[in-house]
Amino acid sequence: MVETPSQGPAQADDDVEVEWQFDALDLRPVERWLAALPGRRVASGGEIGALTAVAKPAVRQVDRYLDTQDWRIGRAGFVLRTRRKGRRDEATLKDTAPAGAGGLRQRLEVTEPIRPDGIGDLGHDGPVGRRLHALVGTRPLHQVLEVRTRRRAFSLRVGSEDVAELALDETTIVGDTGARPVHLKRVEVEVVHRWTDPLGPVVADLREACGLAPAALSKYEAGLLALGITVPGAPDLGSTEVTADSTLGELAFAVLRRHLGALLAREPGTRLGENIEELHDMRVATRRLRAAIDLFVGVLPVRVSTVRTELGWLAAVLGEVRDFDVQLEHMDDMGEWRIAWAAGEAGVDPLVHLRDLLVARREQAREHLLAALESSRYEKLTSTLTQMAVVGPSRRNAAARIPAVVSVPDLVAPRHRSVVKGARRAKRSGVAEDFHRLRIRCKRLRYSLEFTSDLYGGRAERFVKRMAKLQDALGLMQDAEVATAQLLAITAESGAELPSLTVFAMGSVAERYRVEAADLLAIMPERLRVLAGEEWESLVDLMRRRREAALASLPAPRVRPRPAATAPGAPGEGSAEPPPLVTSGESVVEGVAELENPEHLEARTSATNGAAGANNGDRAEVATDGVASVPAEVVADELASRTDIDVGADWGESAAAADTGADAPFEPAASTPGAEGTLGDSLMD
Repeated sequence: MVETPSQGPAQADDDVEVEWQFDALDLRPVERWLAALPGRRVASGGEIGALTAVAKPAVRQVDRYLDTQDWRIGRAGFVLRTRRKGRRDEATLKDTAPAGAGGLRQRLEVTEPIRPDGIGDLGHDGPVGRRLHALVGTRPLHQVLEVRTRRRAFSLRVGSEDVAELALDETTIVGDTGARPVHLKRVEVEVVHRWTDPLGPVVADLREACGLAPAALSKYEAGLLALGITVPGAPDLGSTEVTADSTLGELAFAVLRRHLGALLAREPGTRLGENIEELHDMRVATRRLRAAIDLFVGVLPVRVSTVRTELGWLAAVLGEVRDFDVQLEHMDDMGEWRIAWAAGEAGVDPLVHLRDLLVARREQAREHLLAALESSRYEKLTSTLTQMAVVGPSRRNAAARIPAVVSVPDLVAPRHRSVVKGARRAKRSGVAEDFHRLRIRCKRLRYSLEFTSDLYGGRAERFVKRMAKLQDALGLMQDAEVATAQLLAITAESGAELPSLTVFAMGSVAERYRVEAADLLAIMPERLRVLAGEEWESLVDLMRRRREAALASLPAPRVRPRPAATAPGAPGEGSAEPPPLVTSGESVVEGVAELENPEHLEARTSATNGAAGANNGDRAEVATDGVASVPAEVVADELASRTDIDVGADWGESAAAADTGADAPFEPAASTPGAEGTLGDSLMD
């Protein structure tokens, strides 16, 4: 599934175009309708006024639509148009929101005069230039279409107020593809925002009386379609489907494709910076990609380690802006403080200065972000990820061919043990840094369960929801710590430039964050009990049963007899029949050919680190066809041991075990047979 970028939050009324668009076979019926219009009554705001139409001079317009070679503007869901108006040119940026019921479109439309040096010289502060630079960067623009229109416009008035403009357009669209021009007849009614509802019945009557059809496509979209020009969509990364029969490789690449698609889809909105959730979602996508690489490292290409490092760089750049977004959101929630300060002796809101400073710092962070998104480093990262996703799992990787339900329990168990250990440490110490480490571990566990939830259905989803609430609480604690650190840094750097009342207010805000963190800390022990709750125990049981069923359904190994050996010095004489062999290509776990002892088989079945270890040569033998084999009893014993999950070790090891590197890249841990205690005993004794 490929996600599509949102267009951000609602714009101010002045930036929103509200317009009905209709296709017409003939414009003469509309002319007759206009002639009969004077005297029609329209009600608005409890008042009734007469509607009249005043003709404007006919004009000829030449519109040129521009984009980059890689369709940066179109892929972001926008259209850039230049139009000559009088003696000057102007640039207009519109979004491509589809028409609603009855042909009504409500979409962003901003316009800015073009300087003598051309559209490339638009400043960064104007409504068009700011958005254009964010989307396009330094990429050159080229013409896509030229639209020539003869327009006859009529101003619709109620009393002395202009409430709408009705335009009769005869349009010709030409492109640079050599295709025949396209001819359209359109009726467009653009209304003042507050008059949309009162004029709705009038427009409906116009449509019915003149035989008009709601236009499903804008002129630009109709021109692209007629001339055979296609705006490329998101790349086809491959299948994201996961079923109960998926292999570990199929699961790993389905997860990578989902979150790479999310990252690419959120890039345009992140560039624009008008909806902070776009940046947040892009940052989350980088986190999930890194978590997926950690979880499935054994079935991914070797170069994935470099990709993970680059994703960390991108997440840091995004996080710099995100931290300021969170801080500004917190300040917006402090309305009662603003009122109290404004009513005080000073009569001013000291947070105004602080907010202005934070906004300026955010803009600096955004400039850094936009530079990163324009860099060759980012382009190389996304192209490498895209290529990796399209190619998919390697057929030569034996671990990638193992059923996912067989391997996943061994991948999830170490993460749960790590969370349990971190929870006990944080509860014991009460230190913010330990809770931050715990938050990271909870995130890894939650992501690993989300990645594999399609294998286990509702039970995994229920536990993930409980984990999400715990992680949210830990995240709020971390937000408070980060916000406090930001305020202290600002005070140290710019305190002398700020009014003393603002510095005092910053101290009050920091104290508020500290109190919020303390309140969250007080309820944290209760939240942590989810780690040993019924949802987790039920999920463990389901994983065990699914794994046993998958192993039982695998084909039985085919036994191949080994030729009788001839005793040295006695040609032709037979010897005792050795144990039968199992050909690796037909064994229960594929790829066992290259693993020459049971420890290697364990590593492959766990699918964490791939084939590892040295070959000792004392178990492996070579069949007559040159394929390495292992004795049948070795495979049978190994599979027997694999079908039993030790709850005391894999799923509930005591937190007293040694712990390593909370913030280091995750390294899957091997099972620890014999560990004492159950999951329920490991928390909050």
